[in-house]
Amino acid sequence: MEALRRVELFSGLDTDQLAELAGKLRGKRCAAGQVICLRGDPGNSLYLIRSGRVRVVLTSPAGKEVVLNLLGAGDFVGDLALLDGAPRSADVIAHDDCELLALDRSDFMAFLDTHPAAAKHLLAVMSKRLRHNADLIEEVAFLDIGARLARLLLALASERGQRHGDEIVIGNLSQSDLAGMISATRESVNKWLAAYRRRGLVEWRQGRLVILQPKRLDRLAEVS
Repeated sequence: MEALRRVELFSGLDTDQLAELAGKLRGKRCAAGQVICLRGDPGNSLYLIRSGRVRVVLTSPAGKEVVLNLLGAGDFVGDLALLDGAPRSADVIAHDDCELLALDRSDFMAFLDTHPAAAKHLLAVMSKRLRHNADLIEEVAFLDIGARLARLLLALASERGQRHGDEIVIGNLSQSDLAGMISATRESVNKWLAAYRRRGLVEWRQGRLVILQPKRLDRLAEVS
């Protein structure tokens, strides 16, 4: 039940409601790189991330990935399937070894029949996800790679960064991860990170990316 309590989608439920849903969850373990579901697969379940990370991607016929999101413990994926049961709209791949909890659509729809307030909360959370995707499309269309990278770093800092004084430690993201999340090449991201390092904005420290001057980086995020 604690795994459900940490998920934004179910944060408005009381203890009895959480216990009711917890009894319907099924555990699933995935190794890093394992496909959880592919675009076009039947959309019949939601996955809650208990540990590890998964990436949500669109994959071209040539194998190039555009990363729509990189999700970690407490996040969820497959929420569209809960509403319409339509085929999956993106690929979901285990980024690390991870543990998931699956909730069948039929069980969740039965739950909503008796708890309509939960449906309103679901729509609000999904709206937030849709806005994220709309922002991604806008950034690709109107911002150069440097500005997109700056925005991404600041967003990651806000969502999962650890602040130490003026510095913010983001975590163990590779340059390939960052490139996929802004629809750029790894080489381009490497070039811009090197430029940011020379300007004293970021640095790698024990394998973790650290933002040294968030305010200066924020100004670069507005450059088009």
